[in-house]
Amino acid sequence: MISTDIDFSADERASDSPFVDLVWRSNSGTGGAFHSIAERHWSMVVTRIQGKTIMTVRGPEIRATPAFAPDDAEFFGILFKPGAFMPKMPAALVMDRHDLNLPDAGSKVFTLNGSTWQFPDFENADTFVDWLVRDGVLVYDPLVEKVLQGRSVDLSPRTVQRRILQATGLTQSTIQQIERARYATTLLKQGVSILDTVYQAGYFDQPHLSRSLKHYIGLTPAQLSSNQRADRLSFLYKTAPLLLNYDAYVR
Repeated sequence: MISTDIDFSADERASDSPFVDLVWRSNSGTGGAFHSIAERHWSMVVTRIQGKTIMTVRGPEIRATPAFAPDDAEFFGILFKPGAFMPKMPAALVMDRHDLNLPDAGSKVFTLNGSTWQFPDFENADTFVDWLVRDGVLVYDPLVEKVLQGRSVDLSPRTVQRRILQATGLTQSTIQQIERARYATTLLKQGVSILDTVYQAGYFDQPHLSRSLKHYIGLTPAQLSSNQRADRLSFLYKTAPLLLNYDAYVR
């Protein structure tokens, strides 16, 4: 279901692939300026605009940045689970909006790792991901999701951090802070009070929440709660808190 608020929104669906968090599609409508909010995932996005189709690889974003959307562009994206990554195109290389548009090889195909691929769509995204896995383009480190779910692993903290960084381009702490900020944003947009959001999202106090949201989302709690807000945000998919014990002293 598409939201009626001012922010960019999208249709979402779950995926049967163990490599994918969700699949989404959207239309920019009138486009315009917006805040591209912090994001822990990396993704592949198909854009259709003015008769042209573009496949883009997007990495995580560790802070909010100003962005602009063209009018009447259609988007479809595959949001990968933490731990899924391309060894030849690690997330660290496409982070912070250093998006990579893959070369097209015609109106219906693009080039990736020296091979030609058909553009996927919203319905066949899972099959496309299966092909990526089959050809070794996409791999998965299950340790990352285990750690983020709070499950114990029999490895040293240094090894765990190295593998999380390799797969995601982010540290465990950064992933936690990004997801907490996104969760707090979801609460505020649902009408939860600022003080209750501080508590539910695990912040130390209101100034801690304010600093976090300004950095990761681009707006203050008061701005996010305002019915008069004019600033638009990028797509905020359904966000639940990570199964972690948030450290309220991490600022």
